[in-house]
Amino acid sequence: MRYKQEKAPCTVLLILANIIVFFVLTAKGMTEDAEFMLGHGAMYIPYIINRGEYYRLFTSMFMHFGFDHLANNMVMLLVIGWNLEGEIGKIKFLIIYFLSGLSGNILSALWDMQTGDYAVSAGASGAIFGIVGAILYVAIRNRGRIGTITGRGILFMIILSLYYGFTSGGVDNFAHIGGLISGLVLAVLLYWKRKRKYRESAWD
Repeated sequence: MRYKQEKAPCTVLLILANIIVFFVLTAKGMTEDAEFMLGHGAMYIPYIINRGEYYRLFTSMFMHFGFDHLANNMVMLLVIGWNLEGEIGKIKFLIIYFLSGLSGNILSALWDMQTGDYAVSAGASGAIFGIVGAILYVAIRNRGRIGTITGRGILFMIILSLYYGFTSGGVDNFAHIGGLISGLVLAVLLYWKRKRKYRESAWD
């Protein structure tokens, strides 16, 4: 007996959108330059608060500082997103992705306002940590596994990612934490186990 592999069109479209935005920006300037990114929609708290540019909470989710930043996020989105979307469906997946990304950015903004340490920030990692939090809950509900991913593997990845973030410079850790918590909570609210589709092979 084997489970039918679900498709994940929303995951693919999100990856394509991020890649397209990156190469469009690359054609115009340096994506590793904070001033350039700021001029094209990256998040910066003084601009959001003083100018009312709240759209930056959203647009920054599709912007990345250099190819390595993009590649790391897209690989994680492909692996985690494909499994999660196939399990919970397109609409719930998109709700978790975007609300987690916004929640991560809001928590990051609140932290910056608290410390007064403002930085230009961008990236899909808040949203991606949201789907990581969601898939952790889904895996727990499914006896520790979802698709090819185990709950222990997800937990190890979370710990490793947060450790790397807090021991490295230039990482928006509070966007990660905000996204992770939001994704976990949203999964609790939106997910319920469904009957798996499967096919029987001649060897079953």
